[in-house]
Amino acid sequence: MRVANVYNNKVLAGQLIEEDNRTYTFRYDPVYYSDSDKSAISLTLPKTMEPYHSTDLFPFFSNLLSEGVNRQVQLQVYQLDEKDEFGLLVKTAEYDSIGSITVKEIQL
Repeated sequence: MRVANVYNNKVLAGQLIEEDNRTYTFRYDPVYYSDSDKSAISLTLPKTMEPYHSTDLFPFFSNLLSEGVNRQVQLQVYQLDEKDEFGLLVKTAEYDSIGSITVKEIQL
């Protein structure tokens, strides 16, 4: 299992979890959820206290990843398998992401 905190404008918005069988869960942080001034991180992930589940990395997070040559370079640099989208996400979206969302892996 791998876990990452998801931040919106540097404020903890929730947690993204990859289970060992490569299924995914995203849940909003209760404090973030309770703050009516905080918006959902995506239209496809509206604010709710119910966790979201998926058999693939949620498209919202996949769309934060590089494509083409940049993706290939990142896979080489971080020595990741091309199918390891979660690994690539936590290596590249902590500091260098487009928009307000950042993702930081939690070491368990």
